[in-house]
Amino acid sequence: MPKILVVDDSKLDRVFAASLLENTEYEVVFAENGVKAMEIIERQAPDLMLTDLKMPEMDGLELVNNSRLRVPYLPIVLMTAHGSEAIAAQALQQGAASYVPKSELAQKLVPTLDELTALQRADRSHSRLVECSTLTEFEFVLPNDPSTIDPLVDLTQQMMQSMGLCDGNGEIQIGVALEQALQNAMIHGNLELSGEQLRDMDEPDRLIRARRASEPYKSRTVRVQLRIGRDEAVFEVSDQGLGFNPSQFGNDLEESSQSNGRGLVLMQAFMDEVEFKDSGRCVRMVKRRSK
Repeated sequence: MPKILVVDDSKLDRVFAASLLENTEYEVVFAENGVKAMEIIERQAPDLMLTDLKMPEMDGLELVNNSRLRVPYLPIVLMTAHGSEAIAAQALQQGAASYVPKSELAQKLVPTLDELTALQRADRSHSRLVECSTLTEFEFVLPNDPSTIDPLVDLTQQMMQSMGLCDGNGEIQIGVALEQALQNAMIHGNLELSGEQLRDMDEPDRLIRARRASEPYKSRTVRVQLRIGRDEAVFEVSDQGLGFNPSQFGNDLEESSQSNGRGLVLMQAFMDEVEFKDSGRCVRMVKRRSK
C-alpha cells in the first residue's frame, strides 16, 4: 500500500485531503509544516508527498528543495491556491512532480496520485544491450486510445534511464510531461474535448468513448517521434485536430488548470524547451542531460 505524506498547516485542509483518500489504496500520514514533514520523511519513507505551499516555519518551496536533497526520488504534488502561482512555478522547476489546485482537489487529487504511482511502478529491467545504446529513435502512430499512453511512457523512461540523462525524479517528471502531451493530443486535439466539457460530465469516459467511435474523430491518429541520446532527448507529439493558440494560456496555474492548460504548465516546467508548431497541433519538447 503506497504511503502518502500530506503536509498542510490547515487542519481542515488535511482532513479534507484525507477524506478524498479514504477509500483508495493509499495509507495517509500527516504533517502540519515542512519541518515536521522532513522528520516524517526520515522516519517513515513515504512513497509520495502532497504539500501546501504557504506554511509557517518551512514553506512548500523550501520543503521541495530540502526533500530533494535527502530523497531525490520522492514524487511531490503541490496543492496550489490563488496567489501561490509564482512559488508553485518555482517548485515545479526545482523538482516537484505535479500540482493540483485546491479548488479541484475533489476531482483531480486521486487521478494525479494514481498517475504518479503508476510511473513509479514501471518495470526497470534492462538488458546489457539496451544499456550500451548511445542513440535511440522511435516513431509511433497511435489511435485515440488512452491505454497506449502508459506503455509508451514506460518505454521512454527506460531508455532515458539507460542513457543516464536524468535521475529518478527527472524520469518521473519527463514521464508526466510526455503523458500530458499525449493526453492533450488525443483528448483535446483529436477528440476536440475541452477541459470544461469533461468537468461538466458526470461520466467523462462515456463522452470520450462516444467520440472515439464516431467520425471524424475515430480516424484521427497521434504521431509520436522520440530521439533519445546521451546528451538530450527530443519528443514530438502531433495530432490531427483543429489546433489551438498556446498563448491563450497564461502563467496563472489556477486559471490554466480550469481550462486545458494544466498539461502545458507541467510540460513547460519539466522540459528545457517546449515549442508548438502547425497551429498548435504539434508540440516539440527537449530535455537535456542533468549536470
